[in-house]
Amino acid sequence: MTAHPELFPQAQVFLPPGVHPAPPEDAHPALLAAARAALDAYAGAGHDRAALSAIVADGADGTPTMRIDELVEDAVLAALPAYANVLTEETGWVDRGSALTLVMDPVDGSANAAAGVPLAAFSAALAEEGVFTEALTVWLDTGRSWWARRAMRGLRTTGRRRLDGAAVSLLRPHPRNPGALAAWMAVAERAARVRILSSSCLEAALVAQGATDAFADAASDSHRLVDIAAAVVLAESAGGAVRDVFARPIELDTDLTRRWSGVVAATPDLALELAEVLRAAATRPR
Repeated sequence: MTAHPELFPQAQVFLPPGVHPAPPEDAHPALLAAARAALDAYAGAGHDRAALSAIVADGADGTPTMRIDELVEDAVLAALPAYANVLTEETGWVDRGSALTLVMDPVDGSANAAAGVPLAAFSAALAEEGVFTEALTVWLDTGRSWWARRAMRGLRTTGRRRLDGAAVSLLRPHPRNPGALAAWMAVAERAARVRILSSSCLEAALVAQGATDAFADAASDSHRLVDIAAAVVLAESAGGAVRDVFARPIELDTDLTRRWSGVVAATPDLALELAEVLRAAATRPR
């Protein structure tokens, strides 16, 4: 079907406070340069699905690198200023001796991106002297962006405090991991709605926006720092909280083999309850 926007001259897309139609000019120049390069490379990838999903290398985190990952990450690294260290999914740690570090996932949701499912994101957080201070997540298919600086209020969560009746996004259940499957079901049985979008960075941004109440990895240790670094700033600046199911601190670490089971929630109370429910179900004797 061909769209005819001239028939709807007044039509506009509503964007909640803190959500932007494109990467905002107020963002740090390193975040802006990386996001714009990612958007351009993603839009111009120019390969069919088989080529985009082809495994072309092993990433620094030990997982396979798809061609779509390589294309976008190479473009982002070429566009970045030379004054910041970089920690990124495929290349890993680039040490430039700076107090400023950019932690990023150029394409979160690579399988979606390669298959033509429009749920993939660029996501990055800036750390200054090891503390995350600013973050930007961009929906690669539309340019819609979520941006925040620490202690800057713009985004706002739903404010939900309890799991019962909540809308929750979860990573896919792991049937070969009985503890993780039990944890997934423990949350699903109490939530009013469960979504699986297969893009942790987008799902975390939607919590910060107030579109959903929480997002979690069901105790399967699937998250690397690049998956949840931006959420630390986005969600917490919006009144939410980011926790690990097993109470491990989410902190700057250049070792991309380190894993977390991240919980991003509308409030600290909901984050705590989700983590407790997931941990109890995952570690219950079987």
